[in-house]
Amino acid sequence: MDRGERFGYRLVLPPHMALATNKVEAFNGFSQWIGFCNGGVITDNDPVEQEKTAKVNALLTLAVIFHNALDIAEIVRQLQEEGQTIDPEDLAHISPHLTEHIRRFGEYSTHELGLEPEAYDPHLDVDFSSLRGDGPPAPDGYGQAA
Repeated sequence: MDRGERFGYRLVLPPHMALATNKVEAFNGFSQWIGFCNGGVITDNDPVEQEKTAKVNALLTLAVIFHNALDIAEIVRQLQEEGQTIDPEDLAHISPHLTEHIRRFGEYSTHELGLEPEAYDPHLDVDFSSLRGDGPPAPDGYGQAA
C-alpha cells in the first residue's frame, strides 16, 4: 500500500506522464549507479564543489548513455547485415541504461586517448513511423528516427 492509499486516495497518472516519470526515474537510478563514490552522497558543504560534483556525475552519466547507444546501434547494424529484420517496437523497449558491461572498479587504458574516433553515423535503417502516432508533428530535429 502506498502513502496515498493510506489517506484514502490513489493518484493515477495519465499514461504519457507515467512514461515520462519512469524515464526520469530510470535516468536518476542510472546516474546514482554511476556516481558510486560515497554512496552517491555529496559530502562537501561548499556549493561550488557540490555543483562541480553534480555536473561531473551528469557528464559521466550522459557519456555512458551515449556509449551504450553507439553499441546498440552497432549491434542493430550487424543484425541487419546478417539479414535480420529489426522491429521498431523491439528497439523502443531497449534502454540505454545498461550496466552489465561497465567495470566501475576496473583498469582502464589511457594510451588510446590521443586516437581520433571514427565518425559517428547516426542513421539506422529502421522505420520508426509506426511509433510516432497521430500527434502533432514535432519541431525540426525532434522525434526523428536516427
